[in-house]
Amino acid sequence: MQGEFTEHTVQQMTVHHTAAELTNNSRAPALARQHQRYHQDSGWPDLAYHFLVDAKGNVYEGRPVWARGDTFTSYDPTGHFLVCAEGHFDRHSIPAAQVAGVVDVLAWAAVEYGVSAATIAGHRDFASTTCPGDNFYPMIADGSLRAAVEARIADGAPTLSIWCGPEATARVAEIEAGG
Repeated sequence: MQGEFTEHTVQQMTVHHTAAELTNNSRAPALARQHQRYHQDSGWPDLAYHFLVDAKGNVYEGRPVWARGDTFTSYDPTGHFLVCAEGHFDRHSIPAAQVAGVVDVLAWAAVEYGVSAATIAGHRDFASTTCPGDNFYPMIADGSLRAAVEARIADGAPTLSIWCGPEATARVAEIEAGG
């Protein structure tokens, strides 16, 4: 049985990783659907995160931003805008294109919801976990992710376009074909 959404107001931004192996980015859409099914089978109404970013920087919409996210750890994600990088960054480094996609999503959210880039944290800052991975977290700890988000905002924050219907189907097929 799926749970219900709980409304919240975004006050900070938190970065996660899926801790799933992404050996070929053409598998990213299937992994996103797999995560969503697993989260729904766990009783949640949708994917735990608001947005998911694959290795090539493609952004996938998760649950509505107005809805609180979920976590399998002990912290309360109320007020957290959750962006998740697809991959296992305890084992692998995060690709530059993926970092750029995460930066774009965080910059968009900072502007859209009036939240300072200074609020960016990693999942491990709130719970006993290595998430978002030992190879990604240093960018949060040293402030370089925050600085990149601030620079992106200064350059003109990106807009996020939500694709639906045939346009979205075609884009997913392109990603699955290696594009």
